[in-house]
Amino acid sequence: MKQYYIVALIVIATLLLTNCKKAGSGDENPQETFDPTPLELIIPQGFPDMVIPDDNPLTVEGVALGRLLFYDEILSGNDSQSCATCHSQSFAFSDNGKQTSEGIDGIKGDRNAPAVINIGWLPSLFWDGRAKTIEEQALGPVPNPIEMHLEWTDAEIKLNNHANYPDLFFKSFGTHEIDSMLVVKAIAQFERTIISSNSKWDKYLRGEVSLSQTEAKGFEIFFTEKGDCFHCHTTILFTDNLFHNNGLDSIFNDEGLSNITNNPNDQGKFKTPTLRNIEFTAPYMHDGRFTTLEEVIDFYSEGIVWSSTIDPLMKKVSQGGVHLNEEEKNNLIAFVKTLTDTTFVNNSDYSNPFK
Repeated sequence: MKQYYIVALIVIATLLLTNCKKAGSGDENPQETFDPTPLELIIPQGFPDMVIPDDNPLTVEGVALGRLLFYDEILSGNDSQSCATCHSQSFAFSDNGKQTSEGIDGIKGDRNAPAVINIGWLPSLFWDGRAKTIEEQALGPVPNPIEMHLEWTDAEIKLNNHANYPDLFFKSFGTHEIDSMLVVKAIAQFERTIISSNSKWDKYLRGEVSLSQTEAKGFEIFFTEKGDCFHCHTTILFTDNLFHNNGLDSIFNDEGLSNITNNPNDQGKFKTPTLRNIEFTAPYMHDGRFTTLEEVIDFYSEGIVWSSTIDPLMKKVSQGGVHLNEEEKNNLIAFVKTLTDTTFVNNSDYSNPFK
C-alpha cells in the first residue's frame, strides 16, 4: 500500500512539473484558434442584393484588416502611397480633385481614378471593365510601374516581416503566411462595405424630406427625354453598369473598351460612372477633362460630337445635344446634388485607422 502511495505521489509531481514547465516556457505558444466573426452586410432599402464570393465571405476581422491595408503605405515601393492616396474619403473615395493620378515616381496616368462608391454591386471595374471582381481590380495598382510600383513578391516579404500583419491575417484567413491573393481579398472585403445610401435623394425616397422646387424640376429633366440622363444613370445605383460612347470625341486618343475586346465597334466606349456624390468627385469623364458640373451639363446640352460608334442613346447628336436653357441647367445641377451623401464622406467606419 505504501508503494502505491509513493508511486501516486511521483505521478502527481511529474504532472505538476510538466504543467508548470508548459505554463512558464517562453518558447512555446498557446494553441491559436481560427474563428472569424461573420459580418452580415446591411443592404440599404431599395438596393439589390450584393453577391459576395463564396471564397471570400465578409468577416469582422477581414474587413478590419482590409481597412488597414487600404490605408497602409507599406504596399508602395517607397512607403509613400496607399490605396487611399488616390481614393480619398473626403472626395467620396476619388482622387482629391486631380485630373489623373500620379504614382510614387511622379508619373501621371492617363485616366481619372474612379470613385470607390457602392462597388460591391459592380459586375466589372475600371473605365474599360477589364477587372471582373474587386479582388482582381485590387491586384493591379501595387505592381503597376506608374502607380505604387512594388512587385507583389516584395510586398509579401514586407508584410510577412511586419510585427502585426501575420497575426491579423491568421485571425482573418487562418494562416500566418501572407500572399497577394489574401491581401486583395481583405481589401475587397473592406471595399464592399463602403456604401453610400443616405443622400437627400435617399431620404426623399424614404419619405423623410421633400425636394425643393428647383430640385423637383431638375428631377423631371433628369428622368425624361428633356435631359435624357436616365438611360445610362438609371436604378438606385445611378449607373447602368454598361459601356457607352457618349459623344466626347470624333477621334479617339483612348479607345476604351475596344482595348480590352479588340472589337472596333467598342471604340470610345467607357463604363458609366455612378452619379452618387458627384459633387465631391470632380473632375469628370474618363480623362477628367471637365472640372465642374456646369461643364458636364454644357457638354450634354450642346457639345456632343458624332463618331461611328456613338451610342444610339445619344439621340440628339445631330443637334449637338439636348439644348437646355440656363434655368434648366441649374435645375438639373440642383437635382444631381441631392445625391450628395455627407454621412458617407464622414463615416468613421471608412476613415483612416492610423489617425
